[in-house]
Amino acid sequence: MFTGCSHTPSPFRIGGKWTPKIIRCLESGPRRFSELEVPLRGITPKVLTETLRSLERDGLITRTVGAGVPPRVDYELTPLGRTLIGPMAACCAWAAEHLPTLRDARDAYGSAGSPGSPVVDVEVGPLQAQP
Repeated sequence: MFTGCSHTPSPFRIGGKWTPKIIRCLESGPRRFSELEVPLRGITPKVLTETLRSLERDGLITRTVGAGVPPRVDYELTPLGRTLIGPMAACCAWAAEHLPTLRDARDAYGSAGSPGSPVVDVEVGPLQAQP
């Protein structure tokens, strides 16, 4: 069944809470740290820094330090990072198409599995409709 599949850990994390959001923020072009904080409401500077470093280490973004005081630092997707946009869009399209069915399944499980307890996804929390 798993012939040809690597049994080593994934070389990078695209399923984390902030990584896909950062990739989406950089999709339209380079941004500064403070320009990333605005659309990523709720991320702490420490977590943003750690995630950006991880993305840079994996070759998904570049960090460019420019002249000036303080120095201007821009983050931008690399060609490798841009290859994630298509698969991420496919995941978003799948979620949009199947969200009602997924909600129904979770409601049914919550009703039968543990009455009174909401079903919460460990990674993303309660499902919410996208605008």
